[in-house]
Amino acid sequence: MNCITLDSGDLDFARECFGFYDKLSQSEISTLERAITRLRFPKGATLRSRDADCLGVLLVREGVLRAYIASDDGREVTLYRLGAGEVCILSASCVLNNINFDVSIEADSDVDVLKIGLGAFDSLVKNNVWVENFSYKNAIERFGDVMWAVEQVMFMRFDKRLAIFLLDESGRSIDGEIRATHEQIAKYVGSAREVVSRMLKSFESQGLLEVARGSIKVRDRDGLRKLTA
Repeated sequence: MNCITLDSGDLDFARECFGFYDKLSQSEISTLERAITRLRFPKGATLRSRDADCLGVLLVREGVLRAYIASDDGREVTLYRLGAGEVCILSASCVLNNINFDVSIEADSDVDVLKIGLGAFDSLVKNNVWVENFSYKNAIERFGDVMWAVEQVMFMRFDKRLAIFLLDESGRSIDGEIRATHEQIAKYVGSAREVVSRMLKSFESQGLLEVARGSIKVRDRDGLRKLTA
């Protein structure tokens, strides 16, 4: 982790992304901006583990964060991912009443985040209803993502789950190529690497994909969509 000096662009970015900014008093703005730090993490770095203390509110400046839960035997289920301009409130869930959610957060790529310290955020939540509303609204949206992830793992056939993931991921990239290892995909979809490898091989034999080392190219999107029906 590296600390980066804040500049005016970072504060402008925060003003754009935090919807409550224009509802703050001047003293609250000063409190907030003094509490913002910019941090840089390399890909794979753990920002928060389930046994760690609250981290603070995170606003993604650049890169992608992955929120996940892990079992005692090391199996992981990805709950959601956050990109530039998105806010992670659950990393500060300890200051939100009636929300106690153990979630781990890691850098899914090299990532820069703007962090609001817990003391300042706690004060704003307690004294400004707009900040409180923003926080709970964001938390509820993330719980929606969590429930979707749990529903997929518990009730959805694995081939359907993997097809949805491949369609979503290929749609994110400019060239439609998914650059991820089988181990990484297993973490995203909440399965074992061996299961992912077998299913990818099956999809490739059907002409749906072209699988290479560290990358996957979707060849038949319509065929994948039929698996998701």
